[in-house]
Amino acid sequence: MSDADNAALAPILTKLAAARTRLIMERPFLGSLVMHLPLKPAPEWCKTTGTDAKAFYFNPKFIDNLSLAQTQFVLAHEAMHCAMGHDHRRNGRIKKRWDVACEHAVNLILIEDGMKPPLHGILADQNYMTLSAEEIYPLIPDDTPEESFDEHLFDSDNATGASPDDNQRQDDPDAGNSGGQGKEGQSEAEEREGSGGQASQKPDPLSQSEREELAEQWKNRLAAAAQSARQAGKLSQSMLRWVDDLLAPSLPWRALLARFFAVNQRDDYSWRRPSRREGDAILPRLSSEGLEVIAAIDTSGSISDDELREFVSELDALKGQVRAKVTLLACDFRIADAAPWEYEPWDAMQLPAELCGGGGTDFRPVFDWVEGENRSPNLLVYFTDAEGNFPSLPPNYPVIWLVKGKGKVPWGERVQLN
Repeated sequence: MSDADNAALAPILTKLAAARTRLIMERPFLGSLVMHLPLKPAPEWCKTTGTDAKAFYFNPKFIDNLSLAQTQFVLAHEAMHCAMGHDHRRNGRIKKRWDVACEHAVNLILIEDGMKPPLHGILADQNYMTLSAEEIYPLIPDDTPEESFDEHLFDSDNATGASPDDNQRQDDPDAGNSGGQGKEGQSEAEEREGSGGQASQKPDPLSQSEREELAEQWKNRLAAAAQSARQAGKLSQSMLRWVDDLLAPSLPWRALLARFFAVNQRDDYSWRRPSRREGDAILPRLSSEGLEVIAAIDTSGSISDDELREFVSELDALKGQVRAKVTLLACDFRIADAAPWEYEPWDAMQLPAELCGGGGTDFRPVFDWVEGENRSPNLLVYFTDAEGNFPSLPPNYPVIWLVKGKGKVPWGERVQLN
């Protein structure tokens, strides 16, 4: 860069540094994440801003036209793409639709947190509030005219999610090094300081190994930043919600349900006196009492028949393993006329053909039925979208809600299906 270019760039870098400092003071969680992205001017190819999870690329003219609050937004925007793992979560989805879905997800979080976006009409559809990029993606049309305002430089292939030169770059240990040492031996800390070195050429797409390595780095950075901000009392509820969702251990719902069945399985040793035909010695014997499980399915129309069949099929496999008797109920705003359906551990269980529903959702009839039948189950598991009327008080037996979507439950154990 010429001396004139350096002189013109100096106030832009000062503005970016001031925005980062303001973020650290006002929003330490976001500020901590932003500090992991060195500042790289890229006027030749970057119209606004962009990131490859290794740096913050920007067009100086674009930054020059932003207010300080808007500059904070674009810095946080790129850091959030990295922290939310958008560089490695595409998994074969069409790149343009994935980029648009990621834009909505990031912008909605930042706007909810009170930040000021840089452009009028930025992608932030309120209908997608609280949804992840994966949940937003199928709602984006194939021919969407929407565009992300920034550059997502994670990969380039539009169909498979793999860069055409992935294999070549993985074979070259010096290509796109994203570890502790940057180019020309710079440490990560030195890179974070942001020397203002210009990125004259567009960086190569990340290889699969780079995406995996960066994903782990950003997950650790996210956890550290969240813990620090939480302890300081400066992590907002909107940020806390998605951080917990992102960092929470994710097991398939089948594994969680199987674990709960196994924990509650009633296998123990019996010291009861044996019959006289067995002799005089009293020896411990393994005694098993089967579980009594109430399974309720939401037939209000929010869950497809295929999903209900999958749920019933999983219950059928589990009940045989733990010797559980299952009582199946179907309910929308009332219990289905043909219910209940009773299944012993040895009975084949399948979705009843006479199911009907489609009305509103009310969970209370199921719990009223259990109480009216004087049942005391070891477990009640409810398959639903959690959008309906709940009993005001929890019952005196365990309840698991298998929830499709983002609905909340007031009590019981909630297991996310999607």
